[in-house]
Amino acid sequence: MTVHQLPAEIGMFARYFGQLVERLDPAGGWYAIFQRRDPEGVRACLDGSEIPPWDVVESLLHDLPVRDAAESERAAGLHAAAAAAHDRLPGGRERLEERAEFMRGERLRAQSRAEELLRLLPGCAQGSAEAERLTHELAWTRDDHTRAVRRLAELDARLGAFAPNGSGPARDPERRPVESAGAVSRTEERQPPRAPQAEGKRRGAGKKRRARGGARFAGMEDAGEEAVAVPLLPVAEDVPRGARYGGAATEAVPEAPPVPEGAYRAARDTVAALGRLRAEGRGGDAHAVICEAAARPAAWLPALADELNRSGAAADWATLLWEVASQPALRLAAAAEALVAAGRGDDGGQLLRQGSFRSADEIADAVLTLEEAGTPDRARTLLAAFVQVRSAADTADCAVRDPARLVPMLLDAARDVSPARERDVVHALRVAGHLRG
Repeated sequence: MTVHQLPAEIGMFARYFGQLVERLDPAGGWYAIFQRRDPEGVRACLDGSEIPPWDVVESLLHDLPVRDAAESERAAGLHAAAAAAHDRLPGGRERLEERAEFMRGERLRAQSRAEELLRLLPGCAQGSAEAERLTHELAWTRDDHTRAVRRLAELDARLGAFAPNGSGPARDPERRPVESAGAVSRTEERQPPRAPQAEGKRRGAGKKRRARGGARFAGMEDAGEEAVAVPLLPVAEDVPRGARYGGAATEAVPEAPPVPEGAYRAARDTVAALGRLRAEGRGGDAHAVICEAAARPAAWLPALADELNRSGAAADWATLLWEVASQPALRLAAAAEALVAAGRGDDGGQLLRQGSFRSADEIADAVLTLEEAGTPDRARTLLAAFVQVRSAADTADCAVRDPARLVPMLLDAARDVSPARERDVVHALRVAGHLRG
């Protein structure tokens, strides 16, 4: 299919996309990553035979040397019009359904792999090549998961635009990509995960094949029929239980606060809304409901966990945890404490491990703020999760903000993890000049 045979909206976007690419550094940023991973997919988007996912366009916009709000607005309008025109082509609905099914499997696979990596990292020697490899893979796996969630929202929104008789999507020039489904965009804040070494082969490369019918050159790869079959991995059985952060078992479980009035009623309403939206094929709107639920006060989360798991929506609860983990560190710590207090220690530990891969500066700021707010237990909980899964060098970076206050706390947290971790952290702090002797 050539550009001049395509609907005008697709041709306009293809030209814009080509002009956008010409303004980017071909050797750096997201464009270089997309080109390296799937040059065929990039070419398909440049010639107009495919419409890139909106998160890809946002990533490229983020890498522009100069950009303003009008640029993003124009790109969003052209993308929405092109996507709608592409969906009106013969077989449009079938292609969307196929891609949505693939993305559901990709989301589960990324979520499963991230959980596995979080279990493996604490057992690696600090600074070892294996620890660096796993940390690097975890960063890309989290990016894969975020993109899969956003693409599912986009695809479900586009599917929801089809007329009830299936004849084609309703024309709506105001429809916007992704955001119309309520998904939260984080591309503005996200840089490509830093690689300590060359990217190397992606996992399972021996049996990969191109996903049918779509450009997905942000690292998503099809693992065949196995993609949908990957189960959600539970928290490792050898992780000590009963601790606030899933590491040491030395702290008492906090006393459970009373359930806020209306929490269970709100949770049941959420479950009912999710079931209704999914039955109507409105997965994007369902994800928006999950995002809204994740933003509720921490004390409301245990009720949500109970109702979602009771209704068989464990996958939605796992997605909600990821959304909570991406919130500011102060909210993350409060949510984890609420879950542990309600007897959901595994969920609280998982949440903290997922959220501990933010910057050392942010963790340090949150810990100090929690201390000053009179919640030292919550501060120690957050710091312990950070020490448990991050390298000793990252731990030393965390101390830079206020060594006098943070070094003793970091040493206590490392001691609770293991004697080996304590030795590694002591060495890193000495190298960084925070300890003498």
